[in-house]
Amino acid sequence: MGRFDNYNVDLKGLKAGSLNLNFDLDNAFFANIDGEEFQKGAVKAVVTVSKNRDVYDISFTLNGTVVVPCDRCLDDLEIEVAAENALKVRLGENYTEDGDIVVVPEQDGGINIAWYLYEFIALALPMKRVHAPGKCNHEMTGKLKKHSYGSFDEDEEAVVGEREIDPRWEGLKNIQIEEDI
Repeated sequence: MGRFDNYNVDLKGLKAGSLNLNFDLDNAFFANIDGEEFQKGAVKAVVTVSKNRDVYDISFTLNGTVVVPCDRCLDDLEIEVAAENALKVRLGENYTEDGDIVVVPEQDGGINIAWYLYEFIALALPMKRVHAPGKCNHEMTGKLKKHSYGSFDEDEEAVVGEREIDPRWEGLKNIQIEEDI
């Protein structure tokens, strides 16, 4: 039995109606999937599979938290995750991802959704991942201040210092552009 066999969804065996699946994604799941974004967390996933003609609609509802490194101080940062995603799957000859439809081999008759769960969680994370003001590791932010160009405010982003403008470019400040009305 493989690490992710619990996440196999048998599409061929799906009867009329829909199938509801519940998963508790824990530290072991994230460590086993070996993703680069994060490797710790506790997320509840509710997956609903329904068949519409020859297309299977799979909806994902994800709620919980994951632990990622802070972009500023690199200490662990717990981020809440709440996401709803959908995936359309069709049975075919070979595995392909055709736009927003995933085609899985009919001989397999199913799909493993473990990686999709991980990816949907990763997509729900904010681009900027930093602690609340004043919560970053003070030793690390001190080193960041020391090696940053310009000023650095722990509560804000690094602020680029004022640079002296090359005199050859100084004349460009005086150019005014006239707009045609």
